[in-house]
Amino acid sequence: MAKYRALAPGQRSQVWVGGPGIAEPELLFETTDVLIEAPNWSLDGSKLFVNGNGGLWRLDVESPGLARVEYDDLPGLNNDHVLDPDGEHIYMSAMDGHIYHGHLDGGAVRRVSPDDGKWHFLHGVSPDGKRLAYVEIEDFGGPGKLVVIEPHGSPTVLDTGNGHIDGPEWSPDGDWIYFNTAGSTEEPGHAQLARIPDAGGPVQQLVASNTVDWFPHLSPDSRYAAYLAFPLGTLGHPADLDVEVRVVATEDWSVVLQRYELFGGQGTINVNSWSPDSTRFAFVAYPIRAASA
Repeated sequence: MAKYRALAPGQRSQVWVGGPGIAEPELLFETTDVLIEAPNWSLDGSKLFVNGNGGLWRLDVESPGLARVEYDDLPGLNNDHVLDPDGEHIYMSAMDGHIYHGHLDGGAVRRVSPDDGKWHFLHGVSPDGKRLAYVEIEDFGGPGKLVVIEPHGSPTVLDTGNGHIDGPEWSPDGDWIYFNTAGSTEEPGHAQLARIPDAGGPVQQLVASNTVDWFPHLSPDSRYAAYLAFPLGTLGHPADLDVEVRVVATEDWSVVLQRYELFGGQGTINVNSWSPDSTRFAFVAYPIRAASA
């Protein structure tokens, strides 16, 4: 797998905060030193956890500043990481294809994904902390599959039909797994938002749109969701595009409550980044300064 991403000349990482009642998002932090991705909000509401330069970083909300979390013998990370519901640990996907579990303060880690020769991209941890939902990829030319597993247990593949899926994560009540899928339309790569019962069953499409939609994230109170909309015809979830972060009420996904236009895509909102009180969430933009005339 490729080395971790880096900022282009003149580019910066910006962490923004938006929400259902926030028409204009707030710039929380920006840096030209590291390309940071995929915020997770801590359960006590005081910190964000992001990845960058292959590591995990802590960003204080009240006095923003990056501090790297140091782990022992942890391979370089990608942007798929999710907090353990215990509020003290985190699951992290690494560039060796495996998922690791470690304390939020750093230190030792343990591998929890099976040694099956496949890639494991974590996106969800069940509300009771007993199971993981990840995207399994055997061949990068083929579609990703939705897999549920107990750490160190046997994987179960849930049938989501044809087409690549990504971003699987549980609803706060544990009854559903939400994800995006390219299997709901005949147009190649046209990802749409969907959900499947926790135990498996028919896939329900959440909204039909003319954009390419990725990474549905429900707020902790289940009233709202945020997701990332790419332009029509986008294949995958690439970086450095004009995209839109959208906020909807889960009772009607077709009505967009807030739209935040930005330059980003990959890394912007790959994982759930809602605050514990469900009033706001974090996302990342990657603007590039225009060249001087």
